[in-house]
Amino acid sequence: MKRRTFLLAAGGTAAAIYGRAPLSSIERVDRALSGGDVDRPAISLWHHFGPQTPQDHARRTLEFHKAYRTDLIKVMSDFPYPKSPGAWHELKEERNPFPNQLRALDLIRRDVGNRVYFIETLFNSWNVAEKLSSRDEVRRLKESDPTALLHALDVITTSQIHHAKQALAAGASGILLAVANANNKDLSVDDYLRFSAPFDRRILEAVSHAKINILHLHVDRTHVAAVRDLPAAVVNYSLHVTGISLSEARKQFPERVLMGGIDEVNYRTLSVPEIRSQWKAAHTASGAKFLLSPGCSVPNETSPEDLRKLEQAVRS
Repeated sequence: MKRRTFLLAAGGTAAAIYGRAPLSSIERVDRALSGGDVDRPAISLWHHFGPQTPQDHARRTLEFHKAYRTDLIKVMSDFPYPKSPGAWHELKEERNPFPNQLRALDLIRRDVGNRVYFIETLFNSWNVAEKLSSRDEVRRLKESDPTALLHALDVITTSQIHHAKQALAAGASGILLAVANANNKDLSVDDYLRFSAPFDRRILEAVSHAKINILHLHVDRTHVAAVRDLPAAVVNYSLHVTGISLSEARKQFPERVLMGGIDEVNYRTLSVPEIRSQWKAAHTASGAKFLLSPGCSVPNETSPEDLRKLEQAVRS
């Protein structure tokens, strides 16, 4: 049995067998990024906390990390983008569109220091436009005045880049860019390439120097080619929703770190052995460049007992 396979098969006992202290979260993530040996998979887990003060946001994020022993903190972002006093799409560039989020990031950094990586969440500019208006309004503008929509998306993107850079300055190790519209339900491939891909690329390229950038996808097979070259070291998506296996994803993203494997939709009903089985299957399909997580946010109402299952699965 190969050493890497043995280490992962042994799970939480590998460190004891080799007479070593367990890896730190930083070491575990670093090795996953480079395809190195790990004592167990680096894990991440998240759900929405909802609107709150920066202090409460930071506190709940840190409590979640410490309670469920995640190796990589994904900081949720539920603060709204500033609205226009006029038509929703008549926007001005915002130098600091999410000041409360930056305050929360600073508080998180002060607590975790260099002990764990934390990642800032950004929803792509198309999604921000939908939140400023509605799904139907964005589509209506796309048909009636595509130039106006493209201008609004350009302004949102410039503002989001300001925030992404400020998030890194506040201590984040990278961003997770959520791209939820690379599918036929939201946009055709041609429309995605015109109205979303250029802006998604600009955001990721602006922070390409970051340690860990994650491309989070809600994607159909028809759209994979359209997102395949977006620059991010890590690709996260739901194999359980998309039906795209991790083996298939590995062929599409041969050099990337794949992140996922756990069924977020049915997470609350999964047993620890079932989660462990999903982990083993995901690792086999992904190879060494792999981070274990759900494919998206788990349900907000997930109980503490159920949230602990992921950590229990990789340690038992």
